[in-house]
Amino acid sequence: MSDAQILRTVLDRWKSAVDAHEPDRVAACFTDDAIFQGLQPYTVGPAGVAAYYAGQPLGLTAAYDIREIRRLADDVVLGYLEVEFAFTDRPALNVNLGVLLRRVDDDWLIGHYQVSQLT
Repeated sequence: MSDAQILRTVLDRWKSAVDAHEPDRVAACFTDDAIFQGLQPYTVGPAGVAAYYAGQPLGLTAAYDIREIRRLADDVVLGYLEVEFAFTDRPALNVNLGVLLRRVDDDWLIGHYQVSQLT
């Protein structure tokens, strides 16, 4: 599988769970020791990811555009993206997103997730 396919597979799974407002399914996209930095203080592990997305409003959706991909090692892929989070009751939020994917057994999971707001 190409680096782009790996990244899209994981991000499509993440996006599907975000769009469906299923925080536990979002959290399942992350490693057990994942560092997660949304727009609130960071957390470590899937429980923090689930809590973060449980607090997001219903109707939130994510659309992403991959800007850069790097294979750092056989089992590590870095992705840099632009993401638009759309809401039902306010303007969309555009952010930069950096993700570090790690192969865990036969799956790829997010080991690091960091958002920064575009200005």
